[in-house]
Amino acid sequence: MTLTIEVGILIAAFGLVISYQVYQLNRTKSVKDDGQERAELKVELGYIRRGVDNILLDLKAKEIQLNDHSERITRVEESAKQAHRRLDTIENKGDA
Repeated sequence: MTLTIEVGILIAAFGLVISYQVYQLNRTKSVKDDGQERAELKVELGYIRRGVDNILLDLKAKEIQLNDHSERITRVEESAKQAHRRLDTIENKGDA
C-alpha cells in the first residue's frame, strides 16, 4: 500500500512539473506571437504612411497645376475680352 501511495504522489508531482512546463511554453509562444503581430502591424502602418505621403505629394502637385490653369484661363478670358472689343470697334467702324 505504501508503494501505491508513493507511486501516486510521484505521478502527481510529475504531472505538476509537466503542467508547469507546458504553461511556460505556451506563455513564451504567446509573447512571441504578440511580438510578431506588433511587428507586422508596424510594417503595415509604415506602408500606409508612405502611401498617404505619396497621396499628399500628388495632391500638392495637382493643386499647383490647378492654380497654373486658373491663371492661364484668366489670361485667356482677358484676351478674349480684348478681342471682342476690337471686333466691336471694327464692326462699329464698318457700320458708320
